[in-house]
Amino acid sequence: MSTYTEDNRKVTTQRLIEMKRRGEKISMLTAYDYSMASIFDKAGIDVILVGDSASNVMAGYTTTLPITLDQMIWYAQSVRKAVKRALLCADLPFGSYQGNSKEALCSAIRMMKETGADAIKVEGGREISESVERILSAGIPIMGHLGLTPQSINKFGTYAVRAREESEAQKLIEDACLLEKLGCFGIVLEKIPASLAKEVSEKLTIPTISIGAGPYADGQVLVMHDMLGINKNFSPRFLRRYADLYSVIMDAVEHYIKDVKNGDFPSEKESY
Repeated sequence: MSTYTEDNRKVTTQRLIEMKRRGEKISMLTAYDYSMASIFDKAGIDVILVGDSASNVMAGYTTTLPITLDQMIWYAQSVRKAVKRALLCADLPFGSYQGNSKEALCSAIRMMKETGADAIKVEGGREISESVERILSAGIPIMGHLGLTPQSINKFGTYAVRAREESEAQKLIEDACLLEKLGCFGIVLEKIPASLAKEVSEKLTIPTISIGAGPYADGQVLVMHDMLGINKNFSPRFLRRYADLYSVIMDAVEHYIKDVKNGDFPSEKESY
């Protein structure tokens, strides 16, 4: 007897669009390694993003700018081995697609061929439309990213909420509509007013994913280190911590150190 169910059906770009149509919210988390990605996939997460946030949480940089395409490919390769059900999306890092559509296509092809990712994600609207068109022409699915775009942090100079002003809000709406028209299958909306995210989500037939953009988008995404409470140095208003792994891990390590120092580990039963 078949054990096939809707829940264990492979998540694809088309399935995400179907989820939006029927009003089913989309769950998305970042992952950067085999072990965590395996847990997320088995738990039933819809989308796993190999985010360039690896630059911050894995490599210790203060921005996402330093991470390279080679490094992003390595992280995505590790995650791909674990993911069976979720749609696997990988960020193209800063400098690998802006300003040169041929280089953008080469970057996207490398990411897809060398990692087995299902899709890639890029930041920006009209200013990267040529790169978006070129990548899509090769049959590579793209998720867009608008609002606060961390790869442009030096331009913004702040991580404050974006698109509060009418002119910037209108540009964001226009960029979202353009990305859909070009053929993107979804758009991440980061740190914009909830009312604007609602307006954009209602205008589009493709799903929107919120990170700090309120509850009206078609899905939500968080960085795993933030959501699991591993990172204690980041506490934005939109973050809900579902665990306190920092304290759990700290307690475990301190206990281990104590046992080693006292000669309590290993015991006779733990020895050969």
